[in-house]
Amino acid sequence: MHRQRNGKSTPAAIELLQHLQGRRDEMLRLLRRMTMAESPSTEPSAQQEVREIIAAELQRLGYLIHRIPGSSSGGMLHARPTGRPRGEATQLLLGHYDTVWPLGTLADMPFEAEGDTVRGPGVYDMKGGVAQVLLALDAIRHFDLEPEVVPHVFLNSDEEIGSKESRRYIENLAPCMDRVLVLEPSLGPAGLLKTARKAIGRFTVTVQGEAAHAGLDPGAGASAILELSHVIQTLFAMNDLERGITVNVGTIDGGLRPNVVAPSSQAVVDVRVASQDDAERIESTILNLQPAIAGTSLKVHGGFGRPAMERTPANRQLWHMACRLGADLGLQLEEALAGGGSDGNFTSQFTATLDGLGAVGDGAHARHEHLRLGQTLERTALLVLLLLAPPLHPEQPKQSRP
Repeated sequence: MHRQRNGKSTPAAIELLQHLQGRRDEMLRLLRRMTMAESPSTEPSAQQEVREIIAAELQRLGYLIHRIPGSSSGGMLHARPTGRPRGEATQLLLGHYDTVWPLGTLADMPFEAEGDTVRGPGVYDMKGGVAQVLLALDAIRHFDLEPEVVPHVFLNSDEEIGSKESRRYIENLAPCMDRVLVLEPSLGPAGLLKTARKAIGRFTVTVQGEAAHAGLDPGAGASAILELSHVIQTLFAMNDLERGITVNVGTIDGGLRPNVVAPSSQAVVDVRVASQDDAERIESTILNLQPAIAGTSLKVHGGFGRPAMERTPANRQLWHMACRLGADLGLQLEEALAGGGSDGNFTSQFTATLDGLGAVGDGAHARHEHLRLGQTLERTALLVLLLLAPPLHPEQPKQSRP
């Protein structure tokens, strides 16, 4: 087995798994405490309770806590182990403690643990993943190990609303890391790991026309709604499911009343693409749309808020490492392209990233949200083995190690 920095050997995979299975009650305790501390993205003041629960657990494990305040979010938490000198290889455990659920959701969607199933707002996305981080670091401490690659933890409170405040902190940390392990939930009931994610774009198309009486003098007007219909057809034609490109006009608005040629209209468009090349091409096309109806004009605002997480050589190397370590646990891991985004989209631009290492279950953002405890503990064992693995590129020191 691989020997750690302090000379101790990594425990056998089955021994590690048995230890974590014995921590089932502790996992439930952590999940209950964090779930009962409701933390919607849109209520920054409500996020302090869960943040402090996590901070206290990390401090108990010997981690130095840096609380980063937010101006429009509940801030961020960055933790690193005490006693490790700067300049060593580092790895990042990445996740979030905000949820999509509004305050009061617990009243009709309570925390429940029945058999192997745990339900509640945010248990799957992604307080289960946060609990895994805490249990994994606790297991490393239990076996008195010191990972060769120093673990850092970064958790934000605005991931569900685009990570607008935390993005710059994540992108500053990522180039310093040997690898990033993202504790977002796995994909679907089969628990697929996310080795690729689509880039996500949001665009607003605003059309200006000319109002006129629809019955008396329609020719004097220029319909913004008619122009928008041409734009919608152009956007729809960009869909290419084989290439992983989806362009969806999600909302439209416009006009004054039925007997008036519409002087204005607007559409909001969601775009998802599998490659960064397609993201740049489609963004340019949408931003340069031109009107087809005389007398109308259009303006387009927006862009891609999250770049594509692609299967880069570094990401493939990390994926193959996970497969080998998973096999030691008796796990046959499978991978998938996810249509949704995460903060792994950002880190993948700079270093090896593996996403979907969090809870196994289903129902993210849905009333049937749940995780399966047994499989989630198995994934926690996998996380420990990844944390204890040697650097992916020991000969290539990362810049400005934190």
